[in-house]
Amino acid sequence: MLAPDDRVIMISGANRGIGLAVARALYDAGYSLSLGARNPASLAEVTSGWMPERLLTGHYDAEDQETHRQWVAATIARFDRLDGLVNNAGIMEDVSVEDENDEALDRMWAVNVKAPLSMTRTALPHLRRCGAGRIINVSSLAGKAVYGSGIGYSMTKFAAVALSHATRHAGWDDGVRCTALCPGYVSTDMTAAVETMAYDEMIAPGDIAEVVLTLLALSNKASIAELVINCRNDVMM
Repeated sequence: MLAPDDRVIMISGANRGIGLAVARALYDAGYSLSLGARNPASLAEVTSGWMPERLLTGHYDAEDQETHRQWVAATIARFDRLDGLVNNAGIMEDVSVEDENDEALDRMWAVNVKAPLSMTRTALPHLRRCGAGRIINVSSLAGKAVYGSGIGYSMTKFAAVALSHATRHAGWDDGVRCTALCPGYVSTDMTAAVETMAYDEMIAPGDIAEVVLTLLALSNKASIAELVINCRNDVMM
């Protein structure tokens, strides 16, 4: 297993939900972190007391690719290396087959697909250089199976899985490994209004964080391309 010492991991959407749980777990494990959020000030409270030499916070706006380039550049300037990228930031809006809501669909494509692609393109040269770069794309069980007619979110998450496989192929020879992480319902603010499952029966964000820890630590010879995490007995998974 790869030790966390001196390894630098970037996490988008690190101010809440899964991203915050991952950031806390990785910091406690000994990683140095570059955390991105639309409002970087929102990270100040959650990182209070953290060692400043192991932490950088940056402005990450999923729909503004210039912030992606600036955040990666700031990370390299600060730590002089990059070992991992967790593309976590995402949104979910209700768009069904019969809805003509292209504005919502375009937003989801921008945040859930184009932004992780942009971050991957920008970070990949640095991840190649370290010889054991890791990318984890937080997709969803909705990226593996479609439930009902709510196709918009699933379309973007299927695309995130495809991006993960393409990234794995692109970086393999240089030691870059990429995983599509596909959990079912996770108890975050995004799922608070879900009526088909009790909130306290959903996956805890901390459990997702433990999985991310394992994925980052696996050797180059033990890559996991996709990982489905269930919170109920889903028929198809």
